Formats: sequence, C-alpha cells, structure tokens
Amino acid sequence: MPRRLQLATLALAWALATGSGAQDVEVLGPQGQQDTFPLDDDTPPTIVLQSQILTVDIERLFAQSEFGERLASELRTEQEALSDENRRLADALRAEELDLAERRPDMDPAAFRAEAEAFDEKAEAIRQAQDAKERALQQSLSQGREAFFEAARPVLGQLMLDSGASVIMDRRSVLVSLGAIDVTDAAIGRIDAAIGDGLDTTPGDPPMVDPDPDRPGADP
Repeated sequence: MPRRLQLATLALAWALATGSGAQDVEVLGPQGQQDTFPLDDDTPPTIVLQSQILTVDIERLFAQSEFGERLASELRTEQEALSDENRRLADALRAEELDLAERRPDMDPAAFRAEAEAFDEKAEAIRQAQDAKERALQQSLSQGREAFFEAARPVLGQLMLDSGASVIMDRRSVLVSLGAIDVTDAAIGRIDAAIGDGLDTTPGDPPMVDPDPDRPGADP
C-alpha cells in the first residue's frame, strides 16, 4: 500500500474511533502539501474543533494579514524604486565606459590606465552600495516579520485559551491532522482586529493572561 494511502487510512481509522467522523482529515505530503479527505459531504464544516492541539499555517498567517500585506506592498514599492535606480546607474556607467573607449585612441596610455582604474573603482563602489541597499530591504522584511509574530503571539495565546487548547503548532510540523484543528483563518481575523496593519503596534506589549486559570486544560 502506498505510504500516503496508509497515512490516510490511519487518519480515517483514528477519526472514526474518536467519534470525529464528520470532520475532514488532512494529510500533509512533501513540502507541506495538503490533501483533504471529506468523510461526510452532508455534514457542515466545523470551524474549530475542541482539541488540545491547534495548527496554523505560519506563512499564510503572515502573508494574508493586514500587517503582512502592508509590509509586502512597501517592500515591492522600495524594490521597484531600487531597480529603477540600478538601471539609471547602469546606463550612466555604460555611457561613461563608452566615452572612455572612444577617447582611448587619442589618450596617453598612462592617462587611459589611470581613468580606467578610476572607472573600475567607481563602478565597484556603486555595486557595493546598491547591494547594501538590497540587503537592507531584506533585513527590513525580516525585522517586520519578527515584529508581526511578536505582536501576534498574545492574540494567538488568547485564541488558544478560548478554544480550550494547550498548544498551537506550525502545521508544517504536523504529518496527519483533522482539518478542523487548523485555525489559520480565525487567527488572521483576530490578529487583524487586534493590530491591523501594524503601524500603531507598540513593541513589547505584555502577553494576555488566562482569565480562568482553574479551568480544565489551563496552564499550571
């Protein structure tokens, strides 16, 4: 029996044994690809399964949030501006190089070598400066992601508590799961409501506290 079919069979057997047969069973294949096996087409989908474990798609959580969309839009704008600047600089260097080549027959060899070396140094300095700008853009995106997840952590924590769960996992780390335990859409909605596009987010906001620490499943 193919391995993926074995996994699907195992997930189906577990769902039936636990009385969760009305849920969708998801099997994550290579590179986190998702297969969904509907077990009962007549049963409406369940939004959140009461489970000790919930999952989220980390990449989608960031990319489809208002915060992530803003960062992506800003990055595209800055990258387009940098690309335009690179083209202008490249055109200017090309024109300067052609001018030097045209003047070479009438130049003293030593003078030509001096100008050629100066041109090479100038071109290399420009290349390094533009590369540094590109690295700065990528670093800005990385820092933005870190800020997003820092701000999203208490929101995810509250979602976990409200759902009666004990942990939220990155779904890429999960081999087999019920589709109902994926709360990515609910998490995006809550994060958007809490922090929006992130422009007004204050770094280092304290985490939310469990309002009922004595409830079943609460952290000690």
